[in-house]
Amino acid sequence: MQYMEKTRGYAHRLDLRTGVTPVWAALTDSRLLAQWCSPDAVISARPGGLFRARVDRVTELEACIDIFTPGKRLRLIYLPSAALPPADSALVDDFILEPGRSGTILRLLGSGVPGAPDWDIPYLRHRTGWQAALSRLKTLLESSDAAEGP
Repeated sequence: MQYMEKTRGYAHRLDLRTGVTPVWAALTDSRLLAQWCSPDAVISARPGGLFRARVDRVTELEACIDIFTPGKRLRLIYLPSAALPPADSALVDDFILEPGRSGTILRLLGSGVPGAPDWDIPYLRHRTGWQAALSRLKTLLESSDAAEGP
C-alpha cells in the first residue's frame, strides 16, 4: 500500500482575551517566541525569513516564512530534516489571526504530514507540541500586564 500519497493535518483554535497586536508580536518576536514556543526558538519575521524551534522539545525544525501578512497570517513551510523520515510532501503550519468578540482568534492549521506509519510518532509529537505551546502562549498573553484589549 502506498502511504506517501496520503497526508494528514491538524487544526488548533485559540481564543485569546487580548488584541491582535500582542498575539502577532508573540509570533514574530524571537524574545517572546522563546517564552512560549521553545527556549531556543528564533524567527526572522519577514517574507522569506526563517523560523527555527524545537516545537516538541525533541526535534529541531527549520521553516521558511512563505506568507507574512502582519497582524493576519504567518505561514511556515518546513525544510527537510535529517531527524525526520523522508517525505514527498511539504509540511506546513499556517497561523491565522482574526479579531474575535472579546479578543483575538488564533488558528493554527498544519498540513502535509505523510500518512505513512513511520510518521505516526513525529506527527503526534508535532501536533501535541503545538497544542502545549499554544496553551503556554495563552497563559503568557492573558496573564501579561501589557496585554491590550481587542
